[in-house]
Amino acid sequence: MDGSLAVRVARAYVEDECGYRIGDVPHLEDSDEPMGVFVTLSTYPGHDLRGCIGIPLPVMPLGLALEQVARSACHDPRFPPLSAEEADNITVEVTLLSVPERIGCPKAELPSRIVIGRDGLIIRHRGRSGLLLPQVPVEWGWDAEEYLAHLSNKAGLPKDAWMHPDAVIESFSGRIFSETSPRGEIRGE
Repeated sequence: MDGSLAVRVARAYVEDECGYRIGDVPHLEDSDEPMGVFVTLSTYPGHDLRGCIGIPLPVMPLGLALEQVARSACHDPRFPPLSAEEADNITVEVTLLSVPERIGCPKAELPSRIVIGRDGLIIRHRGRSGLLLPQVPVEWGWDAEEYLAHLSNKAGLPKDAWMHPDAVIESFSGRIFSETSPRGEIRGE
């Protein structure tokens, strides 16, 4: 999968959704392959979160998933809808996800199994779930235990919920591609 193209496609959907349109949406090669994907919108140059929506599991073809999450990121319920005027002042990031896998180990060993910057995490416990992308603990400077505490809070659970015997923790990797500036160079793994 060409991550640079995925970012350009995501930006085109974002701009279309907020009413700021520049040309046609590029074609996404290999877009029939099912894949989990997140689109993150950040202010520029401040890099404050402006929207982040994703589909963590490979439940639909990547091309369709990318369109849905890019458009939805413009309407992240934590923020007002993205306006056309903001399109020039945001960067677009696309994270392509591997299939999540349960981390099977005693809870006390869990922090030692997590690699910051490589592992995205999902918690499922008491009918709630939360997900943090692999880049989040890097951006905030968290160690593995802080990461797990914030993951628990993201799910609306107490910060130590990850330690509960019934809590399920899954990890996934993410290939991250992002604009260095609005419509600028795209860097990625």
